[in-house]
Amino acid sequence: MLPMTQDNGDVDSLVRKRIRALRVAQGWSLEELANRAKISQSSLSRIENGQRRLALDQLVTLARALDTSLDQLVETASDDVVTSPMIDGAHGLMRWPVKGDPGVSVVRQRMTEPPPDNPARMRAHPGHEWLVVLSGTAVLMLGHRRFRIETNQAAEFPTMLPHAIGAEGGPCEILGIFDRDARRGHQRDGKGERTGDGDGGVSCA
Repeated sequence: MLPMTQDNGDVDSLVRKRIRALRVAQGWSLEELANRAKISQSSLSRIENGQRRLALDQLVTLARALDTSLDQLVETASDDVVTSPMIDGAHGLMRWPVKGDPGVSVVRQRMTEPPPDNPARMRAHPGHEWLVVLSGTAVLMLGHRRFRIETNQAAEFPTMLPHAIGAEGGPCEILGIFDRDARRGHQRDGKGERTGDGDGGVSCA
């Protein structure tokens, strides 16, 4: 049996439901998943229905067939599902840690000025960045290209491209997500996830 740290019955039931949910999400029948996992269809049916014990070797095989890991298959929810932001009043930021990947950072920011006109003031560094415009219109300068991002639109880009972000036609509010490398690129400037460009815009570096 797979060792469980919480109540065995609760975790056992959760894992069985998760196997079925992942199978259904892929649009696979019992037969299809059984073939992928190289177990019998009847064994898989009994696993999902709680009529067969959860053996570690079968869970590893099922996790691989479902394109996930054993850890994710048996993971249970923690008590701290809801996370409150950390307020950085000096820079006007709200920051949330991402528990699943400590290297990822989520930042909410209000901008009032356009991005810099001078390409020399744009930044580039390793990493990947995502942003969602919560209100207003943002402008993303990416290399020699200029993108308008409206409310409820999102952008995704590699931060090795010279880039800068600002507002257009009034204040805008964005939610930015930085992977580990992008976050390090910001921290090297000593200003968290924000680098002021000198005239109010934000050069994300």
